[in-house]
Amino acid sequence: MKKYLKVILAAIVGLVFISTFVFLYMKSKPQPVVYDEFTPKVADINKTTVITGTIEPRDEVEVKPQISGIITEIYKEAGDKVEAGEVIAKVKVIPDMGQLSSAESRVRLAEINLKQAQVNYNREKQLYDKQLVSAEEYDNVRQALDQAREEKTAAIDALEVVRDGVSSSNASASSTLIRSTISGLILDVPVKVGNSVILSNTFNDGTTIATVADMGDLIFKGNIDETEVGQLVTGMQMKITIGALQNLRFDASLEYISPKATDNNGANQFEIKAAVSVPQGNEIRSGYSANAEIVLASARGVLTVPESAIEFSGDDTYVYVVKGQGDEKTYERRKVVTGLSDGVNIEIRSGLKKTDRVRGPQKVAEE
Repeated sequence: MKKYLKVILAAIVGLVFISTFVFLYMKSKPQPVVYDEFTPKVADINKTTVITGTIEPRDEVEVKPQISGIITEIYKEAGDKVEAGEVIAKVKVIPDMGQLSSAESRVRLAEINLKQAQVNYNREKQLYDKQLVSAEEYDNVRQALDQAREEKTAAIDALEVVRDGVSSSNASASSTLIRSTISGLILDVPVKVGNSVILSNTFNDGTTIATVADMGDLIFKGNIDETEVGQLVTGMQMKITIGALQNLRFDASLEYISPKATDNNGANQFEIKAAVSVPQGNEIRSGYSANAEIVLASARGVLTVPESAIEFSGDDTYVYVVKGQGDEKTYERRKVVTGLSDGVNIEIRSGLKKTDRVRGPQKVAEE
């Protein structure tokens, strides 16, 4: 019995040894090289580029106060629609003490002049009634009285404007009411009730009460690399994609290419702007990130092969044309003239026919 067990174990060991040897031998044998093969196809080639940018309103206006003061009321908030001339906020005037003192002094002086003009008129009228003075002298004195009255009215109006921001004679045009200068959508109201605001003048830009824009007139704004800007012309069509709106796509027309480059992390880039055509029913918000796809060059109905089948050697390009079948298969290196490429397929201008088969990259053997 023990003798038979030894024989069986020896047979098993021998079988394992032989199997291992055969496996290693098969693995060490060189595998035949297999290549992908392609048949040239007639297709369209488009060389495109994708530009990253934002969607913005063409005109964005900052509404500023005409006087300095404190915000007492705000009637609108971001997201509200507003018409030109509609009131957005109200300002309480904090008068300048120097201007206030000057305005009060002007009123007092106007009252003194009016009293004197009234005395002169009364005296002159008595003389004129007795026909002791000429009509011309009487008219001059009456005119001086009218001028004095007008000056007092003007002085009071000026005092009210300095003190209150509005005069009683022109309350409808009050500068304390901050009105929108355009019709559109309010994008931002950066002030709150109680905030101090200043008017725009030579020395400062003034406080922005609200930012208003016409959201019906939008543009795409982005930057393109200097290597591609030379292929752009105004009027070219673009496809805009906004990821935040479930990949909504719509058209745009290129209307501006900056004549000057800007340095963006060491790369020279040029700003572009395109008029956006938004389909009705889609609400676009200012500042959305967007991608613009633009066709830089195109070739229609041309013979193409995958660019991976092309061998580049200096300024020349070659393909390997398949000859024969099965074990007799060979590859003929042939020079071709290429054209436009979209990064996947490339145009073949000469050197190939539709019936040729072209060798591609080597197939990777599966483990």
